[in-house]
Amino acid sequence: MSGQRPATTRRYDALLAKGEDRKLRILAVAQQLLTRNGWRNTSLAQIARAAGVTSAGLLHHFESKEQLLHAILEARDTDDQLHADRTGDLIVELERIVERFDRSPDLVGMFAVLVIENLEPDAPLRNRLLDRYRAAVDAVAAGIRRGQRAGRYRVDLDPAVKAVEIVAFLNGMETSWLLDPSIPLTEVFKGYTRSLARELAPVAIR
Repeated sequence: MSGQRPATTRRYDALLAKGEDRKLRILAVAQQLLTRNGWRNTSLAQIARAAGVTSAGLLHHFESKEQLLHAILEARDTDDQLHADRTGDLIVELERIVERFDRSPDLVGMFAVLVIENLEPDAPLRNRLLDRYRAAVDAVAAGIRRGQRAGRYRVDLDPAVKAVEIVAFLNGMETSWLLDPSIPLTEVFKGYTRSLARELAPVAIR
């Protein structure tokens, strides 16, 4: 099975553009239920009832549970694209990620749950989630390389290796927050990014 999305996957931003309120309602309810119960324990019938539509009505918009799952992941991708500057300063962008927890808590929770539930090789979303993880690592590594070329970051550090660590921190914070929403996210993120900035800084100015 390849990492490509099926041809039937409908882009979340296209739904936004068309203003399809019922579809957006279904997606919002599905995010909440998936965060609470996981995808294995969440049925299309449960989502339909919670969204106030019939099962047939839900299937009119999303032909299968897998298609709905892919549409939900589009929501996370679109949220990231709208609020991230892929060419900006890495440290600044990392500091801004904490805003996601307030802005889209259901997306944060849903994504973490889906990752955990799709670790098996034959899981329906494994390839897409693996591709997304690799894209995140590549994006962080690219940010480090930009800083190295600009002279802001030390050049004796391997961007690919450091990027794995940074993405692991972000994923770990999401899981920690799901377990205990009272953790001081802002302070933790500030502490980590400040420590990271010192580590990345050229030796002469550290």
